[in-house]
Amino acid sequence: MIMASILPADPTLDEIRAALAPLIAENAAFDGFGDAALADAAARVGVDPDVARLAFPGGGRDMVDAWFTWIDADMAARWPAERLASLKIRERITALVEDRLNTLAHRRESLRRALALLALPTNVPFAAKLGWRAADAMWRLAGDTATDYNHYSKRAILGAVYASTMAVFLDDESENFTATRAFLSRRIDAVMRFESWKHRRAARRVQRPSLARFVGRLRYRGS
Repeated sequence: MIMASILPADPTLDEIRAALAPLIAENAAFDGFGDAALADAAARVGVDPDVARLAFPGGGRDMVDAWFTWIDADMAARWPAERLASLKIRERITALVEDRLNTLAHRRESLRRALALLALPTNVPFAAKLGWRAADAMWRLAGDTATDYNHYSKRAILGAVYASTMAVFLDDESENFTATRAFLSRRIDAVMRFESWKHRRAARRVQRPSLARFVGRLRYRGS
């Protein structure tokens, strides 16, 4: 059955890619991220399958990439800055990760197949790139503006938290994924404690007397 058009009259490949991504993911639970999932998604929106293939030149890897991009965009649409503004940083990050859990709740088999594809040796660097991108999207929405080493450490840590949370999520049979949410809460608590320690350590460095400056003043008393 062809869906009501969700594309403009003369769509670009980027528009086709974005429109097909969630439909491919829906099919991937049964067919994997391959040609069958792509062909069915294309038929549902009335796109020529050959044109659809042009939107995913990298095959399954590009399909997973497009789906994860769609999840990022979907999350951002639900969490504009004004909605997050009243929350503390910890609450913002928790809300954004849980939003992704809610989006994926009915697509766990698709997620399992996506992660299996990304776990192939040739795809490991690409998987790391996608994990970094998800963490970056969440920190940016949360209002992070760091440009120093904190920019990188925050994303690396959140990426690790997100990956480990997804691993728990895939096998969680508790009601409303309460086990996953509890795991996430514990991990974010640990991250926040680490961030607090970093700030205290940085403050102590600023306040600590400089031995070099003290010696310099002894040597050049007029300074």
